This record gives sequence, structure tokens and C-alpha cells, in this order.
Amino acid sequence: MAFDVVASSRQEQARTTPWRHAVRTGLALGGVNVYIAVVGILMMFQGRAIVVNTLTLGYATLALTMFLAGLAVSRRGLFADPGRIVLGGMAAGLLAAALPAALAVAMSLVELRFIFVALNAQLLTMLTFHQQPALLGIVYLLVLGIAMGGLGALFVMIGDRVRRPLAGGIIVAGIAGILQELIRPILANSPVTKPLHDLLYTWTGLTLRGAIVISVVVALGILLWQLNRGRVETSLSTLTPSTRRHIRWGYIGAAALLIALFPLFAGNFVGQVLLMVGLFTLMGMGLNLEVGLAGLLDLGFVAFYAVGAYTTALLTADSPFAIAQLSFWQAMPIAVFISIVVGVIFGIPVLKIRGDYLAVATLALGEIVRVVVLSNAAAPWLGGAAGVLQIPRPQIGAMVLATPVELFYLTLAASLVAAYVAWRLAESRLGRAWTAIRDDEDVAEALGINLIQVKLLAYGLGAAFAGLAGSIFAVMLGSIFPHSFQLIISINILALIIVGGLGSLPGVAVGALVLIGLPEMLREFGEFRYLFYGLAIIAVMRLKPEGLWPSAAKQRELAIDAETVAVQQAAVAEHKAP
Repeated sequence: MAFDVVASSRQEQARTTPWRHAVRTGLALGGVNVYIAVVGILMMFQGRAIVVNTLTLGYATLALTMFLAGLAVSRRGLFADPGRIVLGGMAAGLLAAALPAALAVAMSLVELRFIFVALNAQLLTMLTFHQQPALLGIVYLLVLGIAMGGLGALFVMIGDRVRRPLAGGIIVAGIAGILQELIRPILANSPVTKPLHDLLYTWTGLTLRGAIVISVVVALGILLWQLNRGRVETSLSTLTPSTRRHIRWGYIGAAALLIALFPLFAGNFVGQVLLMVGLFTLMGMGLNLEVGLAGLLDLGFVAFYAVGAYTTALLTADSPFAIAQLSFWQAMPIAVFISIVVGVIFGIPVLKIRGDYLAVATLALGEIVRVVVLSNAAAPWLGGAAGVLQIPRPQIGAMVLATPVELFYLTLAASLVAAYVAWRLAESRLGRAWTAIRDDEDVAEALGINLIQVKLLAYGLGAAFAGLAGSIFAVMLGSIFPHSFQLIISINILALIIVGGLGSLPGVAVGALVLIGLPEMLREFGEFRYLFYGLAIIAVMRLKPEGLWPSAAKQRELAIDAETVAVQQAAVAEHKAP
């Protein structure tokens, strides 16, 4: 069966001619342009300036799709000579521009807004570059497609020594423009960085001068690194292993220190975003014990998060539902312990279930907790839909941890402790037992591993991390409601550990930063930010299936899979040979 799949793939590749590939690529990316215009994303992007009075995110998106069309044609390598490669890229870019141009023509002839609300006069004006008559703007759009497609084809043909600095400078300048609402206040509010702000930004955004300065500086930095990389690596190779390890840890420590101090300068908004990243990192480390190490797929993980939050609320709140008036520091260990107990209780009914059935069963258990908390029957004790209010903030002496930045440091400290515990667990005998049952339960049991004990420990210890996160979440909000514990939280946690890298502790933090932090920064794009969220997951799984920061074990598994595919392809080639 695998041979047939590989053979059919090779036959399809053989049937693909260079010009057919260029046409398909151009039409596909042109369809992307039409889609984002029809649903309203393009006009939303148009409202965000990258370079003040010069370039908006909307026009940058259109130009990027045309550039990618030429890039894809050139990278495929189907054309024989450079001239044809450039022509193919220009053709693909023209087609990527032709579809939105056709949409503009249709909008100028027929009223389409009664079908799609986003197809309004502002979109037509944008697609035609504010030109009158509109036909002239459509010609501009087609010319832009030809130019960007040709540039995309040429970009692959130039050497790495030029391509990498050029790409790095443009990308960093684009990020500086897109995130200017975050970067600009940080630079402007400090007397040390105020001159840099005045060089790069105005009070309305990134200037053209600033974009050029950033691009040139970054490009020169990358070029200097390329020129001196060999000497640096040679010098490092002469050092002792312990010295190299100390240098590496020094870099990691400096980066961690910068990240830790960043919220002090960035303000409460960034502190709030990083606080949410920290909470999901805590939960991700717990689920990573269950899924990444033990292979126990759990879609009801949010239940333990809710248990930790409600336990803390009921033990600390100044509310009719409170059962005690403890401090946060007294309530937090109790919340973690109760989460462990609930995790073990939840693990008992699903001990004999594996695979997809385990995912469905745990999902049901998680929903049971949410429904019970929301029900009228439990309302006298848990507050029902009204929730639990007036949860006090944590205190350290006379200092109250009230702001998002202060709570972020609390979460950071908890995450560091949890990361150390998770690391020690992964390297322990119990961690090796979890890995064994993940690979093959029957063989693990034959080797003497107690499956019941090991699985219940995975559920219980994983729940402890979620309970700790829930405890901090309760004091962060000052109130909790059942609607804060939806299934989507479990899905987000599972997604972030897969994107970061199953079984990898650094991967959990990276996955949380990408899948939780970035969507929080894109809140201005409303519901479309979840579209970008999904696209980011697809891109990572397609381009880096082992995760952004994979564990060594996962890399070995994928290497073995790649070798298997190579053997199958060789067998197909041998079978087809006369």
C-alpha cells in the first residue's frame, strides 16, 4: 500500500509541467487574496499601517502573496534556465493579482454587497489604489503582481550570502511596523531609549527612515555573522566541553533575565499577555506528563484547572459560598492536593481504555465537571452561573500582588518550580516507566511495570500542575465563573504541547508563547485571530512536525520514520527498474 502511494506521488510529479505548476500556484494564491478580501480580513489589515503614509498591512499582504507565487515557482526547480524561471514567477504573480483584479472589476460593474458585506466601496478603492478611473488602478495591481512574482523568482536564485541578510532586514522591519503599538511606548517612556524612538518612530508609527535603518542594521548584523561564523565556531571548538556548556548556559540565563525584566518596561498589557502564557505553560507541563511522556491523551484536562480555581476561591473569597477565610498561600497547596485527588479519581474509570476512546472518555469527564459546577443542584455550594466573587489578591507581607506584572512574576516563579519538578520526574524511574507504557503497554507490563500505579500517578501529577495554574487564575481575576472553563482550553493546551514538541519542557513554553501569546497580541483582529491561530498550527505541523523545540526522543523517532520512507522509495524505484 505504501509503495502504491509513493508511486502515484511520483507519477503525479512527473505529469506536472513547469507552466502548469506556475498557473496552479498563481491561481491558488490569487484565490487566497480573493478569500481574505471577501471575508473582510483585507480591509481590516488595511487599517494597520506598517510604515506611516507609505505601506499598510493590507497592501503588504497582497504583495506578499504575489511574491510567494514567484518564490514557489522558482523553488520547485521545474524550469531549465534562469530566464524561464523569472518568466514563470512573473506569470504566477500575474495570476495571483488577476483574481483580485477580476473581483475589483466585478465590484465596479455589479453591486455585490448584498451577498458579501465586506465587498464595499472602501475595498474597491483599496484594490484600485485610489485611482480614477478604476481601470487604471486595476492595471497597477496587475503590474504589481508581475513585479512581485519576478522578484520572488529572483530571490531564490541569488546566493545565501545576499538572500539571508536581505530577508532578515525586511522581516524585522515588518515586525517593528506591525507591533509598533507595543514597541513604541516602551521606547518612548524611557529617557535612555527615547532618542532611538525619535529615530525610528513618530507618535503615529514607524517612519520610512526608521524602516530603512532597521533593515540595514539587521542585514549588516546577519552579514557580519555569516562572515565570522566559521572563526567563531572554530574558536568555540578549541574550548573545553565544560567551558562551552558554561557559555551556553550564560546565553540562556541572559535571555531568561531579559524576558523576566521585559514586563517591567513593557507595562500591564504585556504583563497580562505573559501572565496568560505562564498559566498555559503550567498546564502544558502537566499535560505533557500525561500525553508527552505517558501517552495518555486527555481532553478533559480543563477539569483540574477548574478544581484548582474553585478550591482557591472557596477557601479565600469574601463570599457567602466561602468555606474558610484563608490566605492564598494557605489555600494554594490545598488546591493542588485536591486537584491530585480528583486526577486520580478521574483516572480510575479510564485505566483500561486506550487511544481515541481514551480521548473521548476524558473529554466526557471534563464536561461532567463543567456541567456540575454550572448546575442549580451545586449552586448552593459553588455559586452556579453566578460564580464566586471577591477573591482577594495574594499578599507578601504588606505588598499586595495586584497588577498583571506582579502576578506574572508569581506565575513565573511557580512555572520555574514546576519545570524543575517536571524535569526531575521525566529523568526519574517513574518517567522512564511513563515512556515505556507510551511506547507499548503490553511490553511494559511484561517487564514488570505496574500499569495502574503508573497511570494514576500520571493523571494525579499532571492534575497538580493544572490545579496550581487554576489557583493563580482565580486570584488573577478576583472572581470565577463556570464559563471560564470551556473545552477549548483543553484543546489549546494539547495544541501547544504538540506545536512546541511532545515530551519537551522548553517546547511547552515556546508553544504557549506562539499559540497563546500571539493571539492575545492580535485581539484587534477579532474573531479572525483564530483563523491565524489555525493557520499557524497547520504551518508548524507541515514544516516542523516534530515541534518548534522537540525532545531528543521525538527527533530520533522521526529520523527512523524518514529512513523507513527512504527504504520504501528505494524499493519502488528498484521495482520499476527494468
